[in-house]
Amino acid sequence: MENIRKDKQRIFPQNLPETLVYMVFEVIPAVDMRGGKCVQLVQGVPGSEIVSLDDPLEVALDWVRKGAKTLHLVDLDGAIEGKRKNAPIIEKIVSTCREKGVRIQVGGGIRSFEDASALLKLGVSRVILGTAALQNPELVKRLSSAFGNECITVALDAKNGKISIKGWTEECAHTPVEMGRKFEELGAGSLLFTNIDTEGLMQGINPAPTKELVESVSIPVIASGGVSSLQDLKVLKKTGAAGVVVGSALYTGRFTLEAAIEAILHD
Repeated sequence: MENIRKDKQRIFPQNLPETLVYMVFEVIPAVDMRGGKCVQLVQGVPGSEIVSLDDPLEVALDWVRKGAKTLHLVDLDGAIEGKRKNAPIIEKIVSTCREKGVRIQVGGGIRSFEDASALLKLGVSRVILGTAALQNPELVKRLSSAFGNECITVALDAKNGKISIKGWTEECAHTPVEMGRKFEELGAGSLLFTNIDTEGLMQGINPAPTKELVESVSIPVIASGGVSSLQDLKVLKKTGAAGVVVGSALYTGRFTLEAAIEAILHD
């Protein structure tokens, strides 16, 4: 298992696919966008905003100033409606943060080879495929062949143990482990696992599904959903996950990014 976990630390290209970055467990701030604003939703439900900030670019830069080495950008309009309405803002964040050496992963509404290709050529470190991968698995293989598997992440969002798609509005019959193994075979370089049951509630995590997925594949798994304390970060680190995306807990002041980085560094 130790050898597998070391392999799972190979996650990010700095600028180009052939340049790999080896990392320890990383806390990745989320910058979710809807209607041109940076928001945090409860379990992905439109209208449930607990945070709404007018300038996503400034939010992103603030996380960088506080120590973020990677940012997680999501176009929620794209995820829910299939139209990437926040693309111009994302482009500004990517171009600005790349100059500072920050890695960017982007998801939400990436439905085609052309969508993903445009983002990777823009300088995005990794594209995150959710609905598109579930509906067209060969897209993962095609993108992996064209850009390298380290640039391709598949999002596995689960509710009650089953995969959800289209902005969490539709449920599939498959489990995260089944799909994780499938996408690893197709060439995904990493997985982003979100536990919808705990997402946005800030009531703590359930590490069991993450641990099960980590132990079922040999590619990195980044966790997401429900983190509400520094202890949650430490628990997720022990599952063997390569990192964790954190949103609401940071935005509502449960802990600071600086404290999170310090906590996992010395755990």
